[in-house]
Amino acid sequence: MHATLTTTYTDTRADALGWCLGLPPLPALAARDVDLGGLKLDLRLLGASHQVLIGPEPGGGEPVSETVACVPGAATPLPARAATRLGRWEYEFTALTQQLGDGAFAARVREIVALATGHRYGLIGEYPGLPYAVTAMVVERCGAGAVWSTWHTYPQECRIVSTRSRAM
Repeated sequence: MHATLTTTYTDTRADALGWCLGLPPLPALAARDVDLGGLKLDLRLLGASHQVLIGPEPGGGEPVSETVACVPGAATPLPARAATRLGRWEYEFTALTQQLGDGAFAARVREIVALATGHRYGLIGEYPGLPYAVTAMVVERCGAGAVWSTWHTYPQECRIVSTRSRAM
């Protein structure tokens, strides 16, 4: 799903992103509900940020909520790697921030847009008036759980924050 976001570009520095688990659903600029064979996910774009909600599952179990955003007082700095247990879920998270030259940055953003736009369970938001400002997400089933990847682009810095998460 491709959305042109009708808002001002926010979270405008890669270093400002934080990570938190367990937040309730936050107001979204674009959202997509995904059903991966009975496993329900809510993909949400929050400015240049994202939130993924999984579950709750039929018959019980705690939902998973991952947020990568500027959430004053609620977020920790974006870790390179984290792993924890969330109810029945084994959760893993990785993040990488890349600094690219202008040409390489533009080419990589085009690749991300093509990947997310063509993905069966993708969500991408583009910000009008600021070329290469996008937030993109894709999710896939992985065993009894899910794996998702996100990209947050910062054209004014030529930086891309990529995350990969898994809940099994």
